[in-house]
Amino acid sequence: MSQKIPDQGKQEVREIWLEELHRDHHRKMVRWRQHIFAVQLSMLVAMFLLWELAGRLRWIDVLLFSYPSKIFAQIGKDVVSGEIWAHVGVTVGETVVGFLLGTLVGTLLAVLIWWSPFLSKVLDPYMVVFNSMPKVALGPIFIVMFGAGFTAIVMTTLSITVIITTLVVYNSFNEVDPNYVKVIRTFGGERSEIFAKVVFPASFPTIVSTLKVNVGMAWVGVIVGEFLVAKQGLGYLIIYGFQVFNFTLVLSSLLIIAAVATAMYQLVVYAERKLLSSGRRS
Repeated sequence: MSQKIPDQGKQEVREIWLEELHRDHHRKMVRWRQHIFAVQLSMLVAMFLLWELAGRLRWIDVLLFSYPSKIFAQIGKDVVSGEIWAHVGVTVGETVVGFLLGTLVGTLLAVLIWWSPFLSKVLDPYMVVFNSMPKVALGPIFIVMFGAGFTAIVMTTLSITVIITTLVVYNSFNEVDPNYVKVIRTFGGERSEIFAKVVFPASFPTIVSTLKVNVGMAWVGVIVGEFLVAKQGLGYLIIYGFQVFNFTLVLSSLLIIAAVATAMYQLVVYAERKLLSSGRRS
């Protein structure tokens, strides 16, 4: 009995020490993130202040570059009048559809190619060529095929997101440790069991990380599509602003795109953390 009491005391001291060490590490990480955010915010504020000063003092051509107070006034006017919401809604809707469909179709195509080595060999040169092809050149073809509207813009987006997702996910399938595959095969496992028990779980973090890439790619595809065909949306506002030489409208649209794209990216990052944490628990 006299031996157990000191051992229990040592264990309690060790647990307290580890807990304190964890809290200290957590505090350091919080301070580190706060410091990074403060520097990022300071850089953004300094950039806007310098831009405003350059515009007010006519160091830059305000017809082309405008300045922040005019841009925010333009955004405020559009928000109050309600004109901007329809354009934001159209562009965000197209982006979400292109993002989700691109991720889903690209992942399914990667699974199909991995499943059939013959199909992989056949499609490999075509995927390389299609990936290197400028997707803007496909826009007019989609307009002729699907008409000038939502479908053509989504197809332009898919031409970017699908091929990127397919290549990234398929490469992650091929990079799975072959020893794990051999273990399944040794016990008589079929290809479906290899995929379900080894390939997919090992590639799941890559598939989830692809979501972050696809957010940016989906925005690129949608804005390119709207440049070509749209009569509504943030891409349309940019083109319209260029046509009437209203570069304040152009820059305000770009600023809104940056804000909304950042919000979408942060949502995807949050979803990624949740999916990866749930995957680790399971």
